[in-house]
Amino acid sequence: MLAPVDDVVAWGESLDQLLECKTGQLVFEDFLRTEYSEENLLFWLACEDYKMTSETERTAAAQRIYTEFVQVDALRQINIDCVTRGEISENISQPGPNCFDRAQRLIYSLMENDCYPRFLKSEIYQALLEQAEQQ
Repeated sequence: MLAPVDDVVAWGESLDQLLECKTGQLVFEDFLRTEYSEENLLFWLACEDYKMTSETERTAAAQRIYTEFVQVDALRQINIDCVTRGEISENISQPGPNCFDRAQRLIYSLMENDCYPRFLKSEIYQALLEQAEQQ
């Protein structure tokens, strides 16, 4: 996957820079898949989409996110504490626009402090950086 030099270099500056770029998201997802933790990014992106969901579609969208990522034994269960999981469970029948915010912040922190530093050292990122520098 070829990405512009500026983008690839910017991804190394912060997780935010990486997540702001669609190509960066795809590369990071590929990396996370090698670590069996792509659910973190997919959940974070689903929460970003959820924030833009209209009120009429909110309940269905929240239920999809809950079923896929939050409920115990979900196909792509995210690693959050039981208090946060419980709060979401209690409010899922009438979800507000911010019902996933706490969980999203926890997952972002996990990615920023754990996955992202490993991504920067990964062969995937290092090869892209090398390619970009040769452009």
